[in-house]
Amino acid sequence: MNETDLAFTPALELAKLIRRRELSPLELVEIYLNRIQQLNPKLGSYFTVTADLAIADATAKTELITQTSELPPFFGVPISIKDLNPVAGVPCTYGSPALLNNIPEFDDGVVSRIKQAGFIILGKTATSELGSFPYTEPTGFPPARNPWNLEYTPGGSSGGAAAAVAAGLCAIAQGSDGGGSIRGPAACCGLVGIKPSRGRVSKAPVGERLAGIAVNGPIARTVADAAAMLDTISGYVTGDPYWLPDPEPSFLTAATTQPKNLRVAFTTGIAPLGEADATCKQAVLQTVKLLEQLGHQVAEMSLDLSALVEPFQIVWQSGITASGLPAEILQPLNRWLLAQTGSVSEYIQAIYAMQIVARQIVALFNNIDVLVLPVYLHSPIRVGEWAALSPEDTFQQIVNWIAPCPPANATGQPAIAIPVGFDSHGLPMSVQLLGKPAAEATLISLAAQLEAANPWIQHRPNLAT
Repeated sequence: MNETDLAFTPALELAKLIRRRELSPLELVEIYLNRIQQLNPKLGSYFTVTADLAIADATAKTELITQTSELPPFFGVPISIKDLNPVAGVPCTYGSPALLNNIPEFDDGVVSRIKQAGFIILGKTATSELGSFPYTEPTGFPPARNPWNLEYTPGGSSGGAAAAVAAGLCAIAQGSDGGGSIRGPAACCGLVGIKPSRGRVSKAPVGERLAGIAVNGPIARTVADAAAMLDTISGYVTGDPYWLPDPEPSFLTAATTQPKNLRVAFTTGIAPLGEADATCKQAVLQTVKLLEQLGHQVAEMSLDLSALVEPFQIVWQSGITASGLPAEILQPLNRWLLAQTGSVSEYIQAIYAMQIVARQIVALFNNIDVLVLPVYLHSPIRVGEWAALSPEDTFQQIVNWIAPCPPANATGQPAIAIPVGFDSHGLPMSVQLLGKPAAEATLISLAAQLEAANPWIQHRPNLAT
């Protein structure tokens, strides 16, 4: 394989090449760093590239591989970390230029597990300010762009992570999802994105906030890569407010196991916010047809989230207040959201209301195994498309766009975004699979079955390297 082929090789395959000593961690890191140097200026995928740290780590791992065969699963594989998650000694900006000199002294819990799995960190990927927006255009940084068409967004808030994976600027990425921030960028960039169940991935060492709606998870080129990374980052840490038992068998095993015939429901609209556009609807209907051909029982259903929109908004926007950043340094939309923040009583009432709706949504799964729905209600927006709108109008556009994503955050259920094709602008099309609580294995098995029936790994964006 040439260097470009290696850059787009699945992470698990790279790990095998390293174990067989057909490729060294140092060689691989240098390939990715060269691509970052060439392509990041046009993509805006990374805020910070930790080249010296990555080369030092790769050099040590290249030496270590000659001394032992006892290696962790992703030994020597390059990864990126979203710039909402602290890495000791590396700037963590949370998408704000005011925090360029914020250097954490500790690793986030998910980062610790990533290091333990043998990954090599290449840098911190771009995020929207405080992770608030489903596009990645924070003030003071270049906008993140979609590798498939640079005029369009790669989504957000894990937009830099998804763009980096799609462009071959890392083998796999860590993202986080508080309202679609893994699934949306994965969909925009033609990748697999898993939003795990609540309690699957620890939020250590910090405490929980946002009523448990936000989780960390993988963004990858293949279902197997995403499943294997989820295996490595999952697990209880002492003091976690909620947790799930380790999966038996592993999520990677689920990716190689045929699912049983499942009861699958689907919808192409979210009341009261409307129907998906023609492209997103086509993605769902195309997937439904394939599921039927694979032997699953499929039926249409409706999903009314009228009672969820307001309480979820109140809980979600509380993260801006919790950041502690003063209003004057925030972007206009975050400043406006901060001004909308109500009392503690209103916040608690919103949690209660959200939990009531969440129970109703979970109850739908008494009769189904999986719900297929769009990731977003319309195709990706252009970079800067909403820049001239008022904060109020921008927020309404966001709510209408991401409507299919918040239900899984409210309920804590697992969800996975997978590619299904391309639209007329050359942008990826995607669907979302929503599963029963703690049933990531079912979603992973089904996603792998769909991946085998409709492969996407052979597709690459047309970039100049």
